Amino acid sequence: MNNLDWSSVRTRSQETLTRLRTVSLLNRLSAHMQSLSQGDRFIVYVLSGLVGIASLLSLLALEQSILVQVPAYGGSLAEGTVGSPQFINPLLAISDADRDLSVLTYAGLMGLSKDGALVPILAEKYVMSGDGKTYTFTLRDDTTFTDGTPLTADDVVFTIGKAKDVALKSPEYANWSGVTVVALDARTVRFTLAKPYAPFLELTTLGILPAHLWRNISDTEFPFSTLETNPVGSGPFKIKSISRDASGLIESVSLVVNQRYVLGRPYLDSIHFNFYANTDLLTTALKNGSVESAYGVAAANTLTAPYARVFGVFFNPGDTHIYARPEVRKALSLALDRPAIVETVLGGSAIPIMGPVPPGSSSIKQTPVPASSDPIATAAHVLEAAGWTYDGDARVWKNAAAKQSLDTITIRTSNVAEMKDVALAVKTDWEKLGIGVDIELYEPGDLSQNVIRPRKYGALLYGMVIGRDQDLYAFWDSQELKDPGLNIALYANKTIDALLEDARGNPGKEARMGDLQKIEDIIAADYPAAFLYAPKFSYAVPTDLSGIDLPQIIVPADRFATVASWYRSTDAVWPIFTR
Repeated sequence: MNNLDWSSVRTRSQETLTRLRTVSLLNRLSAHMQSLSQGDRFIVYVLSGLVGIASLLSLLALEQSILVQVPAYGGSLAEGTVGSPQFINPLLAISDADRDLSVLTYAGLMGLSKDGALVPILAEKYVMSGDGKTYTFTLRDDTTFTDGTPLTADDVVFTIGKAKDVALKSPEYANWSGVTVVALDARTVRFTLAKPYAPFLELTTLGILPAHLWRNISDTEFPFSTLETNPVGSGPFKIKSISRDASGLIESVSLVVNQRYVLGRPYLDSIHFNFYANTDLLTTALKNGSVESAYGVAAANTLTAPYARVFGVFFNPGDTHIYARPEVRKALSLALDRPAIVETVLGGSAIPIMGPVPPGSSSIKQTPVPASSDPIATAAHVLEAAGWTYDGDARVWKNAAAKQSLDTITIRTSNVAEMKDVALAVKTDWEKLGIGVDIELYEPGDLSQNVIRPRKYGALLYGMVIGRDQDLYAFWDSQELKDPGLNIALYANKTIDALLEDARGNPGKEARMGDLQKIEDIIAADYPAAFLYAPKFSYAVPTDLSGIDLPQIIVPADRFATVASWYRSTDAVWPIFTR
């Protein structure tokens, strides 16, 4: 074909394509619109716009139904606490305010998860020897203090060494005095115990100090160092500023996020603490918005958790011999209307109990509270069955065979509102049984020093703080009858002694729980105390603060166990980005 022929072909092809374009769908629609009247065209435009908007909204709704909300960085929290901090130092912290700030600024080898289990924090892993006496920890290799200095095994050895230093007088001394610790290398540290101690891991939540800053500070200078209120730790937050009142007491502390935190940057940017002299001032601050969160204060949005404490009236047969009689202890215990005390005195913020193990801490089956509709009649029957008779004129129970009488009980307790109110409720129930009751109130320090330590009481209304490890040895072993032991019921039972020893030395959890169940059952059946209740820990928080999981609370600072996961801001993302 010659050049003229190819040119003709190209020309015809272009004409064909042009004709096809002119009869395209768009042109046909345009022509159709032109044929419509102006009113019809307006209707078509409106309908087209509505369809477009509806389609867009449908796409947006579909996207929103697929997107998921995830925590985002940002936001702050204003926290209120009673008391003023003095030692922001895990070795010297003695008040709740001290411990609050210490757990936020320092971290331990282990820490608490949301369900209260111990999990590695500064440690990457640990290995326990077969005999339960040696624990070897490997530190994470990316751990630093807030000043950028690497945290090593030497810091761990230094911290434990100071805890064991008698001259420092650390509250942690008793926990660590029998433990040997050595650094095997920069990332490996080994603890050796004199004998197996199952709750040992709980001790390793102790915050680690930076040896390079503290090493040259003497024991006498330790409590007065500027590091006490300007700590350098490895916790999720670090202190930015401190405000003091005219007398020098700390009245507020601002913390900001620790970008170097080993488990990743916390979501909140900052936490601001305001400190108050008493609960009334804290309550007012919460109501007027000066603070957003506080524990132990009633509020609309309150979270609760089991408190590892048991309260009751502890009987001392060494001081008042009548309490050596089991039927007397049993009758006095059964006469108490625990559910009524919890509801009317404590506002429902507690759990009635009959035994020594606090609820919510393990798989232990709690001793059931009697369901008697007439506890006074039940208690009277217990006494009568044991040979006691009641002299209504003299208002006294008498046991002729034993030549004993029960007429007046003196309850000694702390001069604090809750204890006074509970004591009055106990007094009311026992007086219904025909027994006179006197209440003696003591300031907490006086009660401890001059009543509890010398065991100068017949009936003591008091609370025991039980550790997360459920080690009841100090409270119920017969070796702990005298001060500084905490066996305030002067309870001696060889079976319990053996169970307590086995429970603290057995590394197997199931075996320990089995021992603990037997301890609960036996002590509850012996009535060495009229156990009353285990309080609930309450924590008021703002409604938009999420990610909070409260474990069982031993000390109020445990509420911050998962603080790195708390958040107030969120982002919407596709599910694939959450994996």
